[in-house]
Amino acid sequence: MAIINISKNCILAEKVLRADTCFKRLKGLLGRSRLGENEALVIIPGNSIHTFFMRFPIDVLFVNKNNKIIKIATFLRPFRISPVYFHSSYVVELPAGKVQSTNTSPGDLLGDGSP
Repeated sequence: MAIINISKNCILAEKVLRADTCFKRLKGLLGRSRLGENEALVIIPGNSIHTFFMRFPIDVLFVNKNNKIIKIATFLRPFRISPVYFHSSYVVELPAGKVQSTNTSPGDLLGDGSP
């Protein structure tokens, strides 16, 4: 499964990891030394994240139930906590710089590349 920015017609990630259980959400990206250029972690459900004990910065998309990006955090460094976005249904964690390189912005719609 891929994550596509439908509004900008570009691929954000081709390899998508899902954190959709309590344990997977708790673990997140902990223990990894980096997130690959074409990778993403989708946290379901999600309206806030932390980067405690992570080793690298990330870009973060907070997305509502209609797949619309409602907030973006870029270059979120280790040992930080995001605000809580109550209208966020899930979170997409991307490599730092991906938001800027794809010109992704709040209001953009996301898709999964399925027909």
